[in-house]
Amino acid sequence: MQDECTVNQTVKYLGRKWTLLIILELYKGDGYTRRFTEVKERLPGITAKVLSARLKELEEEGLVEKKIEAGSVPIRSEYTLTGSGLEMVEVIKGIKQWALRWKVENIACGAQDCRSCVL
Repeated sequence: MQDECTVNQTVKYLGRKWTLLIILELYKGDGYTRRFTEVKERLPGITAKVLSARLKELEEEGLVEKKIEAGSVPIRSEYTLTGSGLEMVEVIKGIKQWALRWKVENIACGAQDCRSCVL
C-alpha cells in the first residue's frame, strides 16, 4: 500500500490506541464536550501524555476543537467534537453493529446508542 493512500493516511491517526475511545467519550459529553480530566477519568489506563497527544492529533485532523478557559485556575481545557468528529461516531457505531453481528464470542451490548453506554 502506498504511503499517499487515503486509507493508509487515515489509519495512521485513527488506528492508534485510545483514539476511537476518546472520540466516543467526547460524544457522551454535554454538547459533545468534555474537559481533559473528564476524559482521563473515564478511560482507566490512559496516561495524561498519551491523552494529550491523541487529542492534539484529533484537533490537527479537524475532528476535535479545543477551547481553553484561561480565566480559571488551573487553566481548563475543553474538547468538543466537530461535524467531522460526529460523522466518525457514525462510523464507530457501524463497526459496533458489524461486531455484534459477525463476532461469535462478543458479549451483546445493552446500549443501542453509544452515547448512553456507561462502560
